[in-house]
Amino acid sequence: MNQEKPLISVKNLSKAYKMGDIEFFALKNATLDIEKGAFAAIMGPSGSGKSTFMNILGCLDYPTKGEYFLDGVDVLKLTKNELAELRNKKIGFIFQSFNILARTSALENVELPMLYNNSINSKDGKEKAMNALKSVGLAERANHLPSQLSGGQQQRVAIARSLVNDPLVIMADEPTGNLDTRSSYEIMEIFQQLNEKGITIVMVTHELDIAQFAKTNIMFRDGLITENNAVTTRKNAKEEISKLPVINPSEVLT
Repeated sequence: MNQEKPLISVKNLSKAYKMGDIEFFALKNATLDIEKGAFAAIMGPSGSGKSTFMNILGCLDYPTKGEYFLDGVDVLKLTKNELAELRNKKIGFIFQSFNILARTSALENVELPMLYNNSINSKDGKEKAMNALKSVGLAERANHLPSQLSGGQQQRVAIARSLVNDPLVIMADEPTGNLDTRSSYEIMEIFQQLNEKGITIVMVTHELDIAQFAKTNIMFRDGLITENNAVTTRKNAKEEISKLPVINPSEVLT
């Protein structure tokens, strides 16, 4: 019986920077497998290597040495064009600062990744973008500009944008870093729903409570992976939201 290969597999991954004559390792011999359907939270203090690791996984940076396979593809042997295609088709990105265009509607922001996907025409692209907005509860805000949306709603737009090319994995870098507690938990509820549908999620966070919504916690310190443990007291986002104080509708940003 053939065992399914991990979606992400890295071996002895290292990243070094030179400061004059001194070589500094931000990442040291990281070896890790992330299975399909995982929801992993990558944690660690500032300078621990977690962001460097995420940038390499997201094909935004190259390691100094090591191996990286994504869905069976040897990432480090790809050309720049092949790498760009891999990023666009197999990885969805979500950032702390949302990274959505200020003068572009929510729907148009979500459509952006499909401009580089030749297999989708304009009409189908618009329909896919609207469906993605529906999946994060923002269909009625499709024509709103980011300035007309709350921080939580802007992050939902970013999540919808990450979904339109049907990625194998969503990589989220501090996705709740700029949000209040309720908005953060609502984003985690969306992540848990997406994960239940089979989407793999890798998330960098420094917030311990947010990490408890994931299935596994991977801890970095001084460039090394020090822990890789299943979350034994995993939180259910919907339940946690129900425990929060009820907000007066007049206080909610629209």
